[in-house]
Amino acid sequence: MNLKTPSNTELLARVRGLAQHERKATAALVAHLAELDHRRLYLAEGCSSLFTYCMQILHLSEHAAYGRIEAARLVRRFPIVLERLEDGSVNLTTVSLLAAHLTAENHQELLDRARHRSKRQVEEFVAGLRPQPPVPTSVRRLPTARPGAAALERAAATRPGPTSASATLDPPSPVTAPPRTAPAVVTPLAPQRYKVQFTASSEMVEKLRLAQDLLRHQIPGGDPAAIFDRALTALLESLARQKVAATERPRGRRGTAPRSRHIPAAVRREVWLRDGGRCAYVSRKGRRCMEGGFLEFHHVVPHAVGGESTAENIPLRCRAHNGYEAKLYSGSRYHGRVSEERPSYLVPRGRPWLGIVTATRSGPSSASTSAPFLYD
Repeated sequence: MNLKTPSNTELLARVRGLAQHERKATAALVAHLAELDHRRLYLAEGCSSLFTYCMQILHLSEHAAYGRIEAARLVRRFPIVLERLEDGSVNLTTVSLLAAHLTAENHQELLDRARHRSKRQVEEFVAGLRPQPPVPTSVRRLPTARPGAAALERAAATRPGPTSASATLDPPSPVTAPPRTAPAVVTPLAPQRYKVQFTASSEMVEKLRLAQDLLRHQIPGGDPAAIFDRALTALLESLARQKVAATERPRGRRGTAPRSRHIPAAVRREVWLRDGGRCAYVSRKGRRCMEGGFLEFHHVVPHAVGGESTAENIPLRCRAHNGYEAKLYSGSRYHGRVSEERPSYLVPRGRPWLGIVTATRSGPSSASTSAPFLYD
């Protein structure tokens, strides 16, 4: 297959078509699995379950088999799920999250709410259907991993051998394998409530305990959630001052020296407020990027050809679109990423800090932005 010959337009059209065919093929497979399961045809094929059939006969991965089987059994109860899978309004991940909550009364409403939603968005509104109680506060030491047989063999192999035939090899010294660090977890429990779980170092736990002692008058119970909330508030205020020149008493705008690359603080504040703290790149079809991480101040007219550091000439761009537009502007002369502002940073997810706007994560995917929300 030669993929070098299609033009950019043709390649984009092909990819869209292939994605559509994949959705239809997935829906067709789910429908056939539902009927195969109903007839229990997997038994005649030497498999004790549909899951075994998918794994050993169809050679699907465990995750793929589980998702398709769950969807197949849901389709027999609610045939509309098959239509939504085929048109792409929901996917197998969405179906898996909704499966336990769909009933004859609410399935239409829930499928409509989940239409084209991300996994995180579906998890959040599903948490509202069956709220869970807050998890108990816990700070505990993780067990130290014991060395396995393979580690002991490697240790023995690396030790110096005996100097004579009568010499004996000392038993290998224990090798302590580094403990596995579990990935961070953020799980919705109920509307406006989340479970946050991560692994902390001993130094971080000591800092937490010191903060608990120092905050006993304000937080008598030493609740880690309240302490982390205060710490993140202070961190976001510091980042807003450092990255976006946030201040409660802004000075008047000062002019910049001709040909200067410096972006005045007033310009950075104005651009951040105007663009809602998100990438403002808009495609030819009107879709706005809305990325909130690794943002940079981008010169529409590059500084190298006389572009000024004014709010009219500077929008926010994510790192990918900053480099992309630089490449479009300079064409074949482009030999790397052009960054107008060296530091990169993440946009706060929560409230705005010190007058700085942060758009919601579920913001519009168009050129328009929501109205600013200012911090009081």
